[in-house]
Amino acid sequence: MVFDKNVKTFVPCLYLKDGRAMESPAREKVLSDDPVALAKDYAVKMADAVLVEDLSATEEEFSEAVSCLRTICSSIPVPVLAMGRIRRLSDVKDLIYAGCQMAVLDLSRADNRDLAREAAEKFGKDRIAGAVSDAALLQEVKPLVKESLSLLVLTKPEVVSACGQEAPVPCLGVMEDLSEETILSFFQLPHAAGVTGPAVSTGAEKIRSLRQFLLEHDFAVNARRAVFSWEELKKDPQGLVPVVVQEAYTDRVLMVAYMDENAYRKTIETGKMTYFSRSRQKEWVKGETSGHFQYVRSLTLDCDLDTLLARVDQVGAACHTGHHSCFFNTDLVLNRLEHQNPTRILESDYATILSRRQNPKPGSYTNYLFDHGLDRMLAELGRENAELIVAAKEKKKDGTVDEIADYLYHLMVVMAHEGITWKDVTEELAKRAKESDEEEHSELPVNFKV
Repeated sequence: MVFDKNVKTFVPCLYLKDGRAMESPAREKVLSDDPVALAKDYAVKMADAVLVEDLSATEEEFSEAVSCLRTICSSIPVPVLAMGRIRRLSDVKDLIYAGCQMAVLDLSRADNRDLAREAAEKFGKDRIAGAVSDAALLQEVKPLVKESLSLLVLTKPEVVSACGQEAPVPCLGVMEDLSEETILSFFQLPHAAGVTGPAVSTGAEKIRSLRQFLLEHDFAVNARRAVFSWEELKKDPQGLVPVVVQEAYTDRVLMVAYMDENAYRKTIETGKMTYFSRSRQKEWVKGETSGHFQYVRSLTLDCDLDTLLARVDQVGAACHTGHHSCFFNTDLVLNRLEHQNPTRILESDYATILSRRQNPKPGSYTNYLFDHGLDRMLAELGRENAELIVAAKEKKKDGTVDEIADYLYHLMVVMAHEGITWKDVTEELAKRAKESDEEEHSELPVNFKV
């Protein structure tokens, strides 16, 4: 996401301290013990991005905050901006590698001004933003901002108006008041791109009405819009449209349900999959009782305009039986490889390893490794790595394939021990590939050129 002064955005702010979300930087009141869940809630309630302010006081706390940020970035479908305890180039690198779209440096610190230039050279100015708290400071750092930053965060409401008038790049303003008058006044400033702060974080319903208000005043905003209106869809005799629900991450079909007009509109408005129950004759939000929500990624119509394909992020199990997918009863398998999809075998094997850990089986080599701990796992992984190198040097394809399989098995045992999933790994690879395409000068350890 590139912030644009011509598109007005709403960016909730999450204040992170000791693994919890605080009500504000100045108040020690805990808003949520689960900042990841809170970030998801912000994202689904039409946030354009999430600004996470790290309130760490030590290097150790910063490291823990980066770990939390990594989980947040991989869990929500909107960009994450990170600000707070940034002192060195390695801090910026940690935040960007964790998946943050931007690192926001406090420009009131003189050393951070040099750091901003260095970080912009290393990672590109589109990944670096600055935070300012008064108009005098903005005047002082204006040349730096023009040269090295792509966004300013105006951190005090009392200076938002003055700084928004003078800012040389798009800016986010911390707001305490989300009245229509205040919003209109701010967004009429030359470089006002968005609003953030506690008022934005707690005003989800208000934000929806403000977006509509801005549209009525000819401002461009980010809003979910259906390409096809409900009237264009072809309905069955009951006025319903079937929906095939597919998990975005795995492409696995989870369930089939139906929508009426109101469910269709609510899904687009809220981002949560909403259906119409034919048996109960009423609408229902998937997960409203179980917590197993489905967050919509996309809705696609088929060629006849009579069936929807919904790609979703599934929380927990999709099926009421506790299975991840409703399609778990195998009726006919003509080809074992079709039943055991080669592209999914790593996920299947990983699930088996987790099952062995949770339900030990006598004589299981996997349980032997878990019983003897991480040092034994790493020793076996190292041995398999050496055998793989030897097989590859000897240019024996079959032997090399066998050793790769052995290595991957031992790698998955280590992953399971450390709580790392294939989703974590593939999302990291996808992020690196995207960053490599966008940033030719990236210093990522694995630099893909597709």
